[in-house]
Amino acid sequence: MTNPRLLSVVAGLLIAAGLPPWGWWPLTLLGLALWLHLLDGVSAKRRFRRSLVVGLGWFVPGTLWMLNLTAAGWPVAIAVFSLLAGAAGALTPAEGRGRPAGFAAALVLMEVVRWHVPFGGVPIASIPMAMVATPWAISAQFLGSLFLLAITVLIGVACGAAASDRRAVAAVAGLALGAMILGHLGGVSVERVGELDIAVVQGGGPQNTRADSCENRRVFERHVAATELITADVDLILWPEDVVHPSVDSIPTPSRCDDELLRHGEAIAELRRLAATHDATIISGWFERSDDGEANVNYSIIIEPDGSIGDRYDKVRLVPFGEFVPLRSFLENFSDELPGRDVRPGTEPAVLDSRFGPLGVSISWEVFFDYRVRDAMNRDARVLLNPTNGSSYWLTIVQTQQIASSRLRAIETDRWVLQAAPTGFSAVVEPDGDVRQRTGVSEQAVLTDTIELREGRTLATHVGPWPMLMLALLVVGRNRRRR
Repeated sequence: MTNPRLLSVVAGLLIAAGLPPWGWWPLTLLGLALWLHLLDGVSAKRRFRRSLVVGLGWFVPGTLWMLNLTAAGWPVAIAVFSLLAGAAGALTPAEGRGRPAGFAAALVLMEVVRWHVPFGGVPIASIPMAMVATPWAISAQFLGSLFLLAITVLIGVACGAAASDRRAVAAVAGLALGAMILGHLGGVSVERVGELDIAVVQGGGPQNTRADSCENRRVFERHVAATELITADVDLILWPEDVVHPSVDSIPTPSRCDDELLRHGEAIAELRRLAATHDATIISGWFERSDDGEANVNYSIIIEPDGSIGDRYDKVRLVPFGEFVPLRSFLENFSDELPGRDVRPGTEPAVLDSRFGPLGVSISWEVFFDYRVRDAMNRDARVLLNPTNGSSYWLTIVQTQQIASSRLRAIETDRWVLQAAPTGFSAVVEPDGDVRQRTGVSEQAVLTDTIELREGRTLATHVGPWPMLMLALLVVGRNRRRR
């Protein structure tokens, strides 16, 4: 008999294979089927152990990019995620007809926890983002990402049973078709209310680079140069997150810098010039010291063609260890490489009020959190903007997972999504999750397109995660009482 631990590793690797950048989603279905098979008829302790190993096979490759962000935090994250996978396995019934539903419910509970704790949640390397290219991805419009997760688990289990039971083939088809129908029903209240000519700007430059005050001017000037490449008439120009990174006026330019440091007033004047030249609204991402000097701020602002400064949105959901340091006073005893100051989180709704109506904004990391996007849609956002910055990461794992997450948010909300990144990937995503345009890594590029403005909310936006959470708790509770 094949070693169960080895098979558990294989199951985890198969699940990971569906994640970006690999995207082989049928293998994720096989991994889920193998995972449930490994839990058949064994004790809760063995279900926990085998599932923990599944989690290791899933999350080690799926979160590899975190090694570059926080070498100390990456193994901790893997351990936490794998322990949660172990708990999901232990909650799954070892026998009985309700095993598939119990397995799906346990994974739903696992992901609810993982997407919210610790440090506000880390919703990366998730099964729903691996499923954005499937025919049943539209089901996210019905009850959100958790519903897509549950349907995927049930389809995966049915696929595993299809080799020995022909009835399972019909179950696969029925589940997929039913999920697609429910998904379309979930979006019936959304309607088109207009069009917008847009340009998404990517300045280009090298990947895997850290923030450096001497480089901030060059980053800014790359985006100015890219913006000047726009020849079409556009209404809105979207810049990435924090590519406008001015230094405090009182700080002199270091001798090591080839150019003068970028200053706030200079950046504003140049953006006003570009807005007037193109007769377009520019939304640009800024990163600078707060007015009181106690923290940093990460925000997007509107600059109108007449030079006036419009609405501002400060990033709310921050990256742990990247934009704020949990347990800072403790960790400072072990490392002198922590950021000098945290980013101060915003408190306002996730929208920018513009002459085109409310525009939803999820800055970078926020697009992984469905509740941040739901906040925008509940305030009548007509489109979703995702200015981001992945230039400090190595490989393309996090960048491709962010594209997948933007696709997932597009499907959930039935909105167009515009993603702008300084070195890639930037994209224009249609409401059905299809990527209409995407840039390459490090290239200087501008994506121009005409998109729809939409109003109305999907059912998923209306109800949030609560129906799926309550259903999962009910299923798990009933299975526990039957034991």
